[in-house]
Amino acid sequence: MRILILATLISFNLNHANAQTDSTTQNLNEVIIQENRIQIPFSKQSRNISVITKPQIETTPARSLQEVLAFVPGVDVRQRGVTGVQADIGIRGGSFNQTLMLLNGIKLTDPQTGHHMMNIPVPLINIDRVEVLKGPASRIFGQNAYAGAINIITELSDQKNLRVQGYAGDFGMKGLNFAGSLPSGKYKQNLSISYDDSNGHWYNSDYQVSNIFYEGGLDLNDHHSLRGMIAYTDRSFGANGFYTSAFPDQWESLQTTLGALSHTYTQNRFKLNSRAYWRRNKDEYRLRRNEPSFYQNFHTSDIYALELNGSYESKIGTTGFGAEVRQEKIESNNLGNHERVLAGLFLEHLIQLGSKTDLRAGVYSNYYNDYGWKHFPGLELGFQATEEIRLYSGYGKSFRIPTYTDLYYVGPTNIGNPDLQPEQAQNFEVGAKWTKAGLFAELVYFNRNTDNLIEWVRPDANTPWQPQNFNEVSFNGIEAAFTYRWQRRSSMLQIKELMLSYNYIDASLVNQPGVETRYAFTALRHQMIGGFLVGLGSKIELNTKMRYVERISQDPYFLLDMRLDYNRIGKLGFFAEVSNMTNTDYIEAGTVQMPGRWLRAGFMINLD
Repeated sequence: MRILILATLISFNLNHANAQTDSTTQNLNEVIIQENRIQIPFSKQSRNISVITKPQIETTPARSLQEVLAFVPGVDVRQRGVTGVQADIGIRGGSFNQTLMLLNGIKLTDPQTGHHMMNIPVPLINIDRVEVLKGPASRIFGQNAYAGAINIITELSDQKNLRVQGYAGDFGMKGLNFAGSLPSGKYKQNLSISYDDSNGHWYNSDYQVSNIFYEGGLDLNDHHSLRGMIAYTDRSFGANGFYTSAFPDQWESLQTTLGALSHTYTQNRFKLNSRAYWRRNKDEYRLRRNEPSFYQNFHTSDIYALELNGSYESKIGTTGFGAEVRQEKIESNNLGNHERVLAGLFLEHLIQLGSKTDLRAGVYSNYYNDYGWKHFPGLELGFQATEEIRLYSGYGKSFRIPTYTDLYYVGPTNIGNPDLQPEQAQNFEVGAKWTKAGLFAELVYFNRNTDNLIEWVRPDANTPWQPQNFNEVSFNGIEAAFTYRWQRRSSMLQIKELMLSYNYIDASLVNQPGVETRYAFTALRHQMIGGFLVGLGSKIELNTKMRYVERISQDPYFLLDMRLDYNRIGKLGFFAEVSNMTNTDYIEAGTVQMPGRWLRAGFMINLD
């Protein structure tokens, strides 16, 4: 903190001209939600969607996307260690395998295990916004968008800029992030690199994480454009208690590579996007870190995919269509060598019914070589009661196929089940939104009835965990959220943003008595999130975040985090963060003890 104060005083002698425009008061109603076919403004969506903007990312007391997502209503982040080195993401009571992560619409599904879904190869500094779609999304994004989907959006800039961030903190933590944009004529390109490491907050919890992300885009003419990206992340970490408390010396090393190329054609009311992408994940896991011969797994999974998505606007509305083909392969000394092929067809239509009502309906038809054809319809009905109030309801079927770990894993505490069937769910929600001059409020009720839920179970503590298909599980929940962003701020002390949300989820398990479950009843029961962003003058910002979390079968806990920024959007800025100010003793996943109070401080350089 002394270093931060000294650096702040020195910075008064520097040029105070802003290097970028602050968009803290960005109008979310104008944001176009980036689905792959029909794209609708946030204000016209008949779904429960949260959008995390770049200023919100920058001012949140967090060092990773996983930590940022922990402040989104209805999203359950279960970290193993700090800065999201390994974290599971659930939505509306769903497990980590039931949430789909995307990067600019590209699926980051991992066929080995959903534990790798958050191996995001994009430094936080380069993310423009994050769109969180809660509820069934199989009709929109395909399989694994079971309980929701999270789409990470990056943008190509037509202006040169450079951003550098560095920080250090408790547990020997340090990091450096770089992001630059260097357009050349019609060609736009971004490059970002990050490195983070720490000694860890307890025994065998050290980590090193590196990311590199490059994307480029070229508008060939008024009708044709190209966009490509290549990304890589490398993370190694001590995994004390990550997967079992019986072996505190676990260790894991992961390398994820992603490459994609897309072409977009637009002609009047017609748009067509085609893309190809490849994702590889390499995983080395040791049960005893310094004794690899005791128990060691090597997994390499590859995904090759082709997608075609389009839309056409006519007098009767907007029609969306698409097709995909995916090949998923794995080579593993534990799981074996396997390969499967997926094909899918998308069709949907958005139509206006009178001046206030709209209906969006469609179906996703999926083929897997192991399970044949399955069809997943869905629809949303919206009613614009007034200019500020929108009512909506929706129905959708969603599904997830087993991972290779679910099917084939063999270990001392876990055994796979090759007879598993895909899990499916019937989803219903009804909600209301109120948007007016910086104010946004939403109330939603949802219900999800699952058939053949895939859950790891065991009859007693002396028996290994094994996944089984449950006959029926029902989730019911309510989400209430309120956000207010002040549009006019003239006083020295300014309240820029105020937010409060509450989630309640009730889960009922039917027809499977006498077993212990691993994930289903660690879902959220109560979640309350609050926060306010205060400005002092034109350069100082203080963001305070509070969370109360109570899971179905775990002790509740309360967390308080804060971040102080000086000259955040200027050429040279500084920040300090503190997490868990109340020094709460808590666990988010497994038996991994999360740290008490911990601090970080750093600097930001922004140049145009």
